[in-house]
Amino acid sequence: MDIYLDHAATTYVIPEVKKEMERYFSEEFGNPGSFNTIGLKAKKAVDDARTRIASILNADPREIIFTGSGTESINLAIKGVISALKKKGNHIITTKIEHHAVLDTCEYLEKEGFKVTYLDIDKHGLVNLEQLEKSITKDTVLITIIYANNEIGTIQPVAEIGRIARDKGVLFHTDACQAAGFLDMDVKNLNVDLMSLNASKIYGPKGIGMLYVKRGVDIRPIIHGGGQEFGLRSGTENVPYIVGFAKALELAQKSREGESKRLAKLRDKLIKGILDNIPKSFLNGHPTKRLPNNVNISILDVEGEAVLLHLNKHDICASTGSACTSKTLDPSHVILAIGLPYEAAHGSIRFSLGKRTTDKDIDAVIRVLPGIVETLRKISPVNLKLSEVKT
Repeated sequence: MDIYLDHAATTYVIPEVKKEMERYFSEEFGNPGSFNTIGLKAKKAVDDARTRIASILNADPREIIFTGSGTESINLAIKGVISALKKKGNHIITTKIEHHAVLDTCEYLEKEGFKVTYLDIDKHGLVNLEQLEKSITKDTVLITIIYANNEIGTIQPVAEIGRIARDKGVLFHTDACQAAGFLDMDVKNLNVDLMSLNASKIYGPKGIGMLYVKRGVDIRPIIHGGGQEFGLRSGTENVPYIVGFAKALELAQKSREGESKRLAKLRDKLIKGILDNIPKSFLNGHPTKRLPNNVNISILDVEGEAVLLHLNKHDICASTGSACTSKTLDPSHVILAIGLPYEAAHGSIRFSLGKRTTDKDIDAVIRVLPGIVETLRKISPVNLKLSEVKT
């Protein structure tokens, strides 16, 4: 059986979620916008899911907007706010280590004449709050900074960022897709105005996301049509997936404390096992302010893609970074942004643990990986010194 250590890319749908979704495919299949018995049952299911999610986030149900993915939620947050507030200002602040859903959206807006500041981060992937505050101008309308990084797992001080934004009268959005199930999701504690989530990272279905939009935030739709989701996201609601999302989020947040402790123990075991047994390897991301399931290691003198191919032969599934950019051989923009050279970026491997991860899985990686690296280094033309790369 495969050892799946790529949960940051996606998770499987757990039985409890699947069971709750099933009847909305063929039994209670109605359109929530239809004023008939079947449609009203579907509407009630959507309304109930919205209320359940709002309760977890400490939000009002009308502040929850369902979308087709985390990427769509991010696009709606950024483009929607910029469109609504363009007369007030045209400046966005983000970081160099955001998910490409943020970075590519910002790049698109730059071509449309908007200004974007990309904040530096330190060697552990943390934002400099002083630099953030100094970057805010009279034209700044939105700050968008990821809650927990999808590649290196570093957790940003979101509540502090939110306070700075609020003091300056600037809206704050966070991409929290990797954070759900591990971190606090209370939007009031976090001081966020907008927050993106999706279900596929928390053992729910792929193809469903949501955006929290604080009441009073001026935002425009990016998809037009029938006016669903309070006019912000047209299109017939995906009822079974919305129901599945709510169930998945409930279960994830309910078990997050115990599961986080369990995974953190396995994470630390894997980090120690790799670093102790593979020379010229080191951890990327913050040593303590990181997701409990994230292990991102740079291994010098090897290509990450080659390591993955060899791991696959041992039925071990991992990643070299974000799954959304796996079709390109470009080095990770996140690893480069924390100040490491291309050689370290090309040799980075991400293991992301999950519900089925066991001690035996971790033992298997620690047993297999050193031999893979040794084999690849024998044919590698590169022979770097750790001191040349890591300071």
